[in-house]
Amino acid sequence: MKINLLACVLAFITMSTFAQKNELKTAEKALKSQDITTAISAITSAESLISNMDVKTKGKFYFLKGRAYYGSKDFQTAADSFEKLFNLEIETGKFRYTEPATTLQNKMVQDVYQKASDLYSAKDYKNASDSFYLTYKLSKLDTIFIYNAAVSSSLAKDYDTSLKYYQELQDMGYTGISKEYYATSKQTGDKEDLGDKKNRDLQVKLGLYMDPVDELTPSKTGEIIKNVAYILKTQGKTEEAIKAVEAARALYPNDINLILTQADIYFQLKDMKKYGELIQIAIQIDPNNPQLFFNLGVISFDQGKVDEARNNYEKAIELKEDYGDAYLNLAIVIMDQERAIVDEMNQNLSDFDKYDELLEKQRGVHRQALPYLEKADKYSRSINTVQFLMNIYQTLEMDEKAVEFTDLYKEMRD
Repeated sequence: MKINLLACVLAFITMSTFAQKNELKTAEKALKSQDITTAISAITSAESLISNMDVKTKGKFYFLKGRAYYGSKDFQTAADSFEKLFNLEIETGKFRYTEPATTLQNKMVQDVYQKASDLYSAKDYKNASDSFYLTYKLSKLDTIFIYNAAVSSSLAKDYDTSLKYYQELQDMGYTGISKEYYATSKQTGDKEDLGDKKNRDLQVKLGLYMDPVDELTPSKTGEIIKNVAYILKTQGKTEEAIKAVEAARALYPNDINLILTQADIYFQLKDMKKYGELIQIAIQIDPNNPQLFFNLGVISFDQGKVDEARNNYEKAIELKEDYGDAYLNLAIVIMDQERAIVDEMNQNLSDFDKYDELLEKQRGVHRQALPYLEKADKYSRSINTVQFLMNIYQTLEMDEKAVEFTDLYKEMRD
């Protein structure tokens, strides 16, 4: 018996086409009734027949698949399906589903971004990073989402992924500079960011705000390079980190973040000379930054330059009156005098008059340090400030305070 091969092929194609259309009808009907499970099941069945689909059917398939997986909140699969749809319709020049798919994709951008933000707030940084990057893939004009993904990956200690995202930003020349639209509220007198120019200008026109002004946000270029250097340093690639910062500083010599990043690398390498030089450069650029004088105080004291350390801490406090750590370190500088006194006391244990004289001298150092310690505790209480004060109150026989801080220390310790 002869078999007509062509007839068999045509019959197979006809049955395949019928099956495709039947599954897609099922999926479409299920989506209308919000039955996502049935829709996905039908899409999965139709997918095995995709090689036999004509262009029109294939476009419908990708559209319905995107809708179904969007409904199940599998945003990655939905995004991949919409991307295939867009590419297909660009290739054929026939845009049957691009418009409704674009509308859904724009909605999905908001959903994915909200998911990313929620994950970040919950400290689920790994999944937050994935969602931020997917947000970028869905809306490629918003490169800030790659930055968010890079930061999240770093917090998740997924340094390889974070480095990849930062390098992607560098390759595309991302700066992070954006324009913000401010105006002053007539009701409160506060200067507010009103989101976009259209809204800001409308509020001014309505008479609710005045003094409109456009401002550019600071560049994130230095911050990106700083983070790249930090990752490289964390991965033990110190030389690469140094080269990365040096290359960046050649482009941005006055970027304070880059200078401090370079300084921090040398601090980790215990090259205090180079660290101090870089902090001095930073101070020349930003002379009103209390943190810089504090850092210089740490270095000065570490190098035995006590008077210089004291001057730096006092300068930091002058610039920031509530700088608790500076008060604490200033007290430590003052208390450094105690070491020589205690050594001398140990050498005069049998000379009671001399010992008492030295004991009073020691108490004088404690009295000198006390007001700085009290301010350190006031502005930045910690178990260290409490223990420090407890010991000094005991030495100075300030019994009421000594009891108060002894109880407080035990409570914090336990």
